[in-house]
Amino acid sequence: QVQLAESGGGLVQAGDSLRLSCAASGGTFSSYAVGWFRQAPGKEREFVLAISGGGPQFTYYADAVKGRFTISRDNAKNTVDLQMNSLNPDDTAVYYCAAGIGSRLKTTLSRATWYPHWGQGTQVTVSS
Repeated sequence: QVQLAESGGGLVQAGDSLRLSCAASGGTFSSYAVGWFRQAPGKEREFVLAISGGGPQFTYYADAVKGRFTISRDNAKNTVDLQMNSLNPDDTAVYYCAAGIGSRLKTTLSRATWYPHWGQGTQVTVSS
């Protein structure tokens, strides 16, 4: 069973960049799709980006982060990174990575309920 741990969160100013990392242990990580989600205080958890696992690689982005955030994976290191540029206060949230196996569809990978494995989250705070 795969276990996930996020790192790289912190306090930054608007316009800054930040890179989050999701490290996995256990399981065949390359086979897992990985999604990044975030949850701001008082709001529901929302999809940010996802990258498929195994075979051809697909990446999917939420409209709110398109052009600013990118996702990449290094299967040799068992990591999936989230590069966040041009951050603004609306990006303030706890960021979670999640892993699941068996789909490459955006409709599936953008759905938090599909993922069985989750990290504990890392806080990102963007000041104005």
